[in-house]
Amino acid sequence: MAYWLMKQEPSEWGWDDLVAEGESEWDGVRNHQAAANIRRMKKGDKAFFYHSVDEKRIVGIMKVTREAYPDPTAEPGSKWVVVDVKPVRPVKTPVTLKEIKQDGRFDDLALVRQSRLSVVPVSDEHWAMLCAMAGVKG
Repeated sequence: MAYWLMKQEPSEWGWDDLVAEGESEWDGVRNHQAAANIRRMKKGDKAFFYHSVDEKRIVGIMKVTREAYPDPTAEPGSKWVVVDVKPVRPVKTPVTLKEIKQDGRFDDLALVRQSRLSVVPVSDEHWAMLCAMAGVKG
């Protein structure tokens, strides 16, 4: 199993929206590196749901339920892809970007190194540390 962090603007569609839907496609990614990360995702992988822009914090954990397929919101024939995800659990304590950046153990975390990328991998070690900070089991 691999771990990921996926960003979304909560004013557009947030954790509560995913919970209400129960399962959803993660669409609209228009960055080649983020799309490549989506293509690497496997069914059963877990991801942090990260509220970007104003909040900048991890708010939940979700699971990939369907591997990459063409993004229905993209132009027909494009290479953009989506995965389906479902919520696993909210975090007990949201983990902010500020907290992550202040902790030197995360200096090599893609969220810190490539802050504008919307879908990034998370190492097993970082996953465990972030889950501990969030007060949840991974």
